[in-house]
Amino acid sequence: MTQALEGIRILDFTQMMLGPYGTQMLADLGADVIKVERPEGEWERSLEMMGGLVAGESAAYLAMNRNKRSLALDLKDPAARDALLRLAATCDVVVENFRPGVMEKLGLGYDDIRAVRPDVVYCSGSGWGQDTPFARERRPGQDLLIQAMSGLAAATGRRGDPPTPAGTAIVDHATALTLANGILAALVARERHGIGQLVEVDLYSTAIAMQCQEISAFLNQDGSYERSEEGIGQAWLSAPFGVYEAKDGWIALAMAPLDVVADVVGDPSLADLDPWADRDEVKRRLESLVRQEPAAHWVQTLGAAGLWAARVRTTEEAVAELREQDSDLLITTEGPDGSPISLIGCPVTLSETPWQLRSAPPRAGEHTTEVLREVLTDEEIARFTTPALRNAAHD
Repeated sequence: MTQALEGIRILDFTQMMLGPYGTQMLADLGADVIKVERPEGEWERSLEMMGGLVAGESAAYLAMNRNKRSLALDLKDPAARDALLRLAATCDVVVENFRPGVMEKLGLGYDDIRAVRPDVVYCSGSGWGQDTPFARERRPGQDLLIQAMSGLAAATGRRGDPPTPAGTAIVDHATALTLANGILAALVARERHGIGQLVEVDLYSTAIAMQCQEISAFLNQDGSYERSEEGIGQAWLSAPFGVYEAKDGWIALAMAPLDVVADVVGDPSLADLDPWADRDEVKRRLESLVRQEPAAHWVQTLGAAGLWAARVRTTEEAVAELREQDSDLLITTEGPDGSPISLIGCPVTLSETPWQLRSAPPRAGEHTTEVLREVLTDEEIARFTTPALRNAAHD
């Protein structure tokens, strides 16, 4: 079956989430993604989730590296650089997320690659941008730190709570999607206009852009903001937006006119309060009423009135439902030890060129010989100095 990105070849130097999740999405849609790792494998392979690994590999690594081929090289070896330049000449896209300047020092920067592939799409991902004050200070670009510095963490939770980061690496995830978007836009530009170009994305810019609504309000409206005492769902919004404790659990109530809510819960006086100025009082009074009935009652009652409400569920409950529905979002592939593992599928649905699970997440260096033989002879491969590559040449 034809895939959307079939024929697109990507040389992928990325690690952690910013790059690998973005390139996995491109791989899911048909691109040939060659993952370049150090001989012992990328760092995230050993990142413990919930205090452990899956058959010796991190669940985080397994979640973001299917449909790729792994090429293990010592990037400081001049022979490896030459081999990679020969590979780059055959690739449409090169992606990296080292700290700014690292690829140039390795002789694999944009200008180096463009010399062998003039129309290349070269994408650089980073924490703080390529040439910003924070980048020049060589600050580590990591999701939690970016949530902290961008204002995201300080805008989450109740007024008396400490700054509260999200329950997942949301900035990494959003930047990975931005990276994939930028690459696809550059590929379209090359197809339409015959040009290659440099694409740059960074976590900090994405974190700021994720707050475009809130920061636009801050910039254009009088006054500052602070989190509500009672924990309105977002610090910038009015009541009753938020999460409420019911008799047997919790419900979320989204955009809802206060007068309609007041009628549904049987307290008309709520409608006399100002949704912004009195949002804490609204939250307290409404929650005292919601606690009197089960969550299912409120979801049904509020929904019948045209209001947006849902029960708050755990990860376990959400996954159980996916299993019951035999959802395409849950997939099974082969783990590092050959046993089955479960992963999350690609969230993009294309009617004519759907995504495919072609291969499991690769073991470190699994395809080294296979990939190098596309541009080198066995004799050339044997010149590499690392034991992993010497062994790979004789696979």
